[in-house]
Amino acid sequence: MNFIKNISQFTTFESPLSIRLLSICLILGTQITFAQKKDGDIGTEVVNVVKPYTPTISDAFKVKETPSLEDDDTSKKENILYNIFSFPVASTFTPSKGKAAGVDKEKQEKLFSNYATLAAGNYGNINAELFVTQTLESGDYVGAMLRHLSSQGGIKDVELDDNFSNTGLDLTYGSRSKNLSWNADLGYQRQLYNWYGLNPILYESLIPADKDVFLNSINPKQTYQNISLGGRLTLGESVFKEATIKFNRFSDAFSSGENRLVAKPSLAFDFMDEKIKADFVFDYVNGKFSKDYFNGPEIKYGFTNVGVKPSFQINKEDLSVNFGAGFFYSMATESGKNKFFIYPNITASYKVVGDLMIAYAGAEGGLKQNSYQEFAQENFFVSPTLAIAPTDQRYDIYVGLKGKLANTIGYNIRGSYMNEGSKALFLRNTFSYYNTNKEGYANGNSFDVVYDDVKTVSFFGELKADFSKNVSFGISGTFSSYTTDTQAEAWNLPSLKISSNLDFNITSKWYAGLNVFFVGERKDITFVPTALAIFPPTFATETTTLDSYFDLNAHVGFKYSDRLTFFLKGNNLANQNYQKWVNYPVQGVQGLVGANYKFDF
Repeated sequence: MNFIKNISQFTTFESPLSIRLLSICLILGTQITFAQKKDGDIGTEVVNVVKPYTPTISDAFKVKETPSLEDDDTSKKENILYNIFSFPVASTFTPSKGKAAGVDKEKQEKLFSNYATLAAGNYGNINAELFVTQTLESGDYVGAMLRHLSSQGGIKDVELDDNFSNTGLDLTYGSRSKNLSWNADLGYQRQLYNWYGLNPILYESLIPADKDVFLNSINPKQTYQNISLGGRLTLGESVFKEATIKFNRFSDAFSSGENRLVAKPSLAFDFMDEKIKADFVFDYVNGKFSKDYFNGPEIKYGFTNVGVKPSFQINKEDLSVNFGAGFFYSMATESGKNKFFIYPNITASYKVVGDLMIAYAGAEGGLKQNSYQEFAQENFFVSPTLAIAPTDQRYDIYVGLKGKLANTIGYNIRGSYMNEGSKALFLRNTFSYYNTNKEGYANGNSFDVVYDDVKTVSFFGELKADFSKNVSFGISGTFSSYTTDTQAEAWNLPSLKISSNLDFNITSKWYAGLNVFFVGERKDITFVPTALAIFPPTFATETTTLDSYFDLNAHVGFKYSDRLTFFLKGNNLANQNYQKWVNYPVQGVQGLVGANYKFDF
């Protein structure tokens, strides 16, 4: 106590509380010091743990209330004004020029404006092409294309001539500029085919002498000729965007003739940030056949279809919708009734995952003008005795998904339901015992066109891949199911079609490719004679099924130089003796060797 009193005499604290705190600290410090000096040896002791230590965590809680601020100044913001005094600063710094990194460049292949191709192979096959074009001093251009494909025939077990040829010449003259481009075209095509698809039953039951007389009496040759004249006009900065026009004069060796004129102008403009478009159609066809299949009177036909398809497009981020409709009026100029048609024209697409997955759907329709020329190009063996009428494509409703599985792999899948009125179907002709003129098509070896209302459910799938700049692959397939109204079957329409191709560069000089396609079963009719010895002979009608087939084609080429390339092509390498049409087998393995030469004037 005397010590504390002495200490307190030297302190300058005026507060009694401070003095007390200092006194307590000194007493505690003195006691600890004395205890350490007294108990220098701690010793040992045994400790028995009665209960193990179980740590716990105290309950935590979150403050849910927004704290209130009583200080009003914290919510106030001071307005601060900045004054910047700009003045130029002299600098002598000069940046050094960057140097582009070196890039390995491939040698760019020289492009030529013209080329010539010539190839020959077995069956007497010849393929020749010549394309030339030249730009004139005025900026206009002129071009020409000459094509020829022919074969001497030689199909196994075919009794009649089966050679064919296809020769065409196209000329064009045009001009291109920023806001205007146009071209005028003139073309001529000549095709020769033979109706060689006789039913063997017709002549196998005859004695050899009668068989030769029967076969020699048939002239199966048919020749098609077409003269075309057309043009295209495109304007850049104008409401009137584009217009095309084409006239065809089609004829054959049996005094058949057809005239067709098609004009399609198109308008497009923006209205209130929406794209408005209108497509106009004028389609006129008129023709005649010298007689019908049974030597009856001549057949005349004529239709003028006029239509307009207005539409407008809405784009909202990943969604794009096109609303439209088609209005058509069909006038029958020879026989038939005038009709008015309305069709939907609605399409939509939505980017589900960017370009990786795009969903699309639509409902579309239209009036399709049929013609003798189009039928003859789809089936070379039609008879010149057809009934020509347009097809009412009422609607095609579809939904699909397309996109990319990777940067180099694209896909497309689609399902659709189509309803068509007066759809054209190819159906085999019967044997005409009224064939007094010995026409080459009237021996059950040609095809007619019949019409029926057909509903089609189809599923389509496609996959394309560019594995590298040297390898590309593609495969597609369509499965279809048909429902007819009056016909027993959807004649000659396959239920399954698959095609695939593979192209690759072996080296910088060598390249190759492979193509395979598969066509499923088709239905047609066969007229089986029950009595040939009497006149007129009698026949029984039977439905026949054409077997499915596949065709394997390949090619390989060698680039000798920038100008000259040699190639080898092989068709039907599996040697499938299939029939594309009833009693029309195709050639077996076909090989073609040729060269292609590029040049400039």
